[in-house]
Amino acid sequence: MSVAAIVVAGGRGERFGGLKQFAELHGRTLASLSVERCREVAEHVVLVVPSTYSGDGEGADVVIHGGTTRSESVRAGLAVCGDADIIVVHDAVRPNASRALFLRVVEEVRHGAAAAIPGIAVTDTIKTVHGGIVTGTPRREELVAVQTPQAFRASVLSAAHMSEASATDDAALVEAIGEEVHVVLGESGNFKVTEQVDLLRLQREVRS
Repeated sequence: MSVAAIVVAGGRGERFGGLKQFAELHGRTLASLSVERCREVAEHVVLVVPSTYSGDGEGADVVIHGGTTRSESVRAGLAVCGDADIIVVHDAVRPNASRALFLRVVEEVRHGAAAAIPGIAVTDTIKTVHGGIVTGTPRREELVAVQTPQAFRASVLSAAHMSEASATDDAALVEAIGEEVHVVLGESGNFKVTEQVDLLRLQREVRS
């Protein structure tokens, strides 16, 4: 089964103070590192960038402009994934995902899952809140914090995006069409660079 990857690098980085996906780590942009990570499983890598992008492609096979939302950007990437059987979607700002993690989600789909996502156990108590008032306390044992890379049967991901709905990750769109999403073990080191402090942590943890 052939694999294509979409690296989502279209964000504005408002909390970071700039385009965090193109911040540098040991002389490489986060986006280029994420593209390289996707090469562990994918024969074809698409990079989705902001309209203002003027870089060299970060090592991707195809570079395409994204939309105003994450879901729009993924749909733009989907349109240039060719006839791949499996699509991996990965955040450009998670450059520390391991080869083993990419293999876990892809192999889950190869073995029959419609979708596979990494998750790590939640250790904090989580509250649901409305108008500043707590409305509930979900059971911590039933919660996971979700990461990328996420892998999907191409036909399932395409069907999920046909509604042109938006969500914070593609798995939510797949859930919405009634498909099962399998969860594999995520990695604590596979954190998302959101603020400057996250980049500093990454610099400490990742050697050049």
